[in-house]
Amino acid sequence: MDIKKLIDLLKRPQNEVLKELGASQSGYSGEKAAQLLEDYGPNEIQQKKRKNPFVGFVNVLINPFNLVLMIVIVVTFFSDILLPKEKDFVTFTILVVIVMISTLISFIQDERSSAASEKLLNMVSNTTAALRDGEFIEIPIDELVLGDIVRLSAGDIIPADMRVISAKDLFISQATLTGESQPIEKFVSFNDKKTDSESDYSNLCLMGTNVVSGSARAVVIRTGNNTYLGQMNRSLENTKRPNSFENSIATISRLLMRLMLIMLPIIFIINGILKGNFLDSFTFALTVAVGLTPEMLPVVLSSGLARGAINMAKHETIVKSQSSISSFGEMDVLCTDKTGTITQDNIILERYMDVTGEDDMRVLRHAYLNSYFQSGLKNLIDLAIIERAKSYNMDDLVNYYRIVDEVPFDFARRRMSVILEDGNGKRQLISKGAVEEILKICSYIDRGGIVTKLDDQTRQEAFEVYEQHNHDGLRMIAVAQKNDIPNEHEFGIKDESDMVLIGFVGFLDPPKESAKPTIESLNQHGVDVVVITGDSLGVAKKVCAKVGIDTEVTYLGKDIDAMDDTQLREVVGSCHLFAKISPVQKQRIVKALQENNHTVGFLGDGINDALALKQADVGISVDTAVDIAKESADIILLKKDLTVLEKGILEGRKTIVNMIKYLEMAVSGNFGNMISVIVASLFLPFLPLLPVHILVQNLLSDLAQTGIPFDNCDDEDLDKPRKLESGRLVKFMAVFGPLSSVFDIMSFIVLYYVLGINTPAQATAFQAFWFTFGILSQALIIFIIRAKKPFSFKNKPSTVLVAVSILSVAITVALVTTPLAYSIELAPLAPGHLSWVLGIVGLYLITTAIVKKFVWTPLD
Repeated sequence: MDIKKLIDLLKRPQNEVLKELGASQSGYSGEKAAQLLEDYGPNEIQQKKRKNPFVGFVNVLINPFNLVLMIVIVVTFFSDILLPKEKDFVTFTILVVIVMISTLISFIQDERSSAASEKLLNMVSNTTAALRDGEFIEIPIDELVLGDIVRLSAGDIIPADMRVISAKDLFISQATLTGESQPIEKFVSFNDKKTDSESDYSNLCLMGTNVVSGSARAVVIRTGNNTYLGQMNRSLENTKRPNSFENSIATISRLLMRLMLIMLPIIFIINGILKGNFLDSFTFALTVAVGLTPEMLPVVLSSGLARGAINMAKHETIVKSQSSISSFGEMDVLCTDKTGTITQDNIILERYMDVTGEDDMRVLRHAYLNSYFQSGLKNLIDLAIIERAKSYNMDDLVNYYRIVDEVPFDFARRRMSVILEDGNGKRQLISKGAVEEILKICSYIDRGGIVTKLDDQTRQEAFEVYEQHNHDGLRMIAVAQKNDIPNEHEFGIKDESDMVLIGFVGFLDPPKESAKPTIESLNQHGVDVVVITGDSLGVAKKVCAKVGIDTEVTYLGKDIDAMDDTQLREVVGSCHLFAKISPVQKQRIVKALQENNHTVGFLGDGINDALALKQADVGISVDTAVDIAKESADIILLKKDLTVLEKGILEGRKTIVNMIKYLEMAVSGNFGNMISVIVASLFLPFLPLLPVHILVQNLLSDLAQTGIPFDNCDDEDLDKPRKLESGRLVKFMAVFGPLSSVFDIMSFIVLYYVLGINTPAQATAFQAFWFTFGILSQALIIFIIRAKKPFSFKNKPSTVLVAVSILSVAITVALVTTPLAYSIELAPLAPGHLSWVLGIVGLYLITTAIVKKFVWTPLD
């Protein structure tokens, strides 16, 4: 839809627009909506659909490591099959098998994890209220069609591009699209002022924005890819920043490729000159590239992340994006609200009192009428008021009133009002909300049934009653009313004035029994818990103190507003409780923590949490959250509980730790092999291994390493946030790479001088020995690398890791000690030679364990 047609739809009378869309004020019938859905397709953005499996396979196939393999396949095809008279299909076949196995495993893991994510995300419902068959019913967002009439209220995400057809104090947050922090009011009429952005059109609500306050009805005029969000979706996706884990993987991959580009020409030239056959040397150099290429890296990474996502799902933690698992494991600061996370999320109405602190049933009646008749989201406070009023048989009270109008809640005013009329035509405006905000609009006070002017003294006395109960841990709101109401009038915020303060209502939300031990456990695991709440300081301090959160230093929203970004960065590190905080202030606090080099998680479920969820390194929400919070989050908890969150964090750390284990193996082993091949090429009169040997060796070594993502972890590895640091891996490579080369060279010395295997005629015996040593050392060194303390038996390896390692060793021994060796151009290994191999492997394992304990641990 071009801009001229859009403006035309927004300007024209409603009945003409509905007629053009084939719709009506009474909505579609279910049958017609189903037909339109079939004709025009679902209301979803195409880029979010699962990719075609063939495209997915090609994406997995084309990676830097596989490209090296493909070059070798092409060269081998010419050198072993096309040009020679005696065709040799072994090397070519093994190469193709390696590429296909690596690619297929990665592809299957991707597909399985995508399917698992979709299945899990289906548990997280995003619906909207559409007018069907004359009634508003909740339907999935993707079932909306052009012309649907949708009802909007606070907390709803806008499900499509829609024209407003009726509205009451409708404020829309467009931060997700425009970055503007302040909500924008939308109207029924179109504004004629010139603007460059569709978001500025006064009667247009854009898909992906959300309702902050008020209510409305709107008609769908654009769906799916035709929406404003759909049009900008591609560019938005391209601006996604990789996290630190992805950056480290890219750095390591580039490092390995650079090492190959530097060292492979050296291997080619040395072998070409010394062996006199440049074609064989070229093939050998390329095959060495295969041996040095961690082609199982995509497999291990995808396996580890997929396993992490599945295990987290078992702990009631849904991962929307697998890359967020790494951020989850790296998280060292968790910002959270207190309600429902630290407290039971079961608010109980504890007190209803007049301005002197005495129980007053009249205050409860007014609070009940306000909560019952308001049309917005009934929060826990409203539900607690209604429940308590019903326990006193007040539910019949609503039959004596009808609602005339309301002034909905918003986060700036922090109050809401209803205008009611009784059977005698008498009108009354009732407001309830934050005590400070209600006091601002009150000019009078009711004490003992006598209404007097609210002067400084009576205001202070009332405020002291509030503070006393607030300090005792009650969450307090104020109730006010007035009777001087016009008969014919469009009500708004300006009518909330000259009110009569009649009393307070106090609520108690006790802490969860699990909160204190869980917070202590999170602290022990290196995660600092910071409470950021919109609640009052008194209530928040009382709850935080009970669960062990430091409340010595606290800041209020007004304090945050008074600070610039530099000042905020200086204070956030010492504060664990922020109270009376607005949505924009939450975002600023999270950003300040990030700028202090923290990896920040934010747990939120409200409309006012969306900005902070987007800002955080890992946004965490719950299935019961409002739509915009779930859309903004990276991870969704099926239960709002810190215990669930803690289990998810530990699972995320396990995933990262196991990825680090594999990468330590890959970078150190590959670097060591490069050194060993160069050394062997300098003095051997034959190739130390044939291409087919390198390929089979690589395949069997990789088999052992596929168990790493399923391994157990040391408790010490989970005690603090873990990051994949490329610099640390380079140091590890510099220590353990040359160490592995020492034992390769030891093998050469034993072969050359002790066993006397040093002529071209004995090449197969030499190759069988080093071939066997290479696989056994790589399959068994895993058990030294995997443990932080190699001489400790506390952290036992997983069954999967043990099984695949034993399988790798068993296949190798069977291959080199039987006639099967001839199938890969080797001679069976003599029993005495196997003893030497096992002895050198044992010495290698012991030495590596000693180096790791006494050399690497101090460096680490």
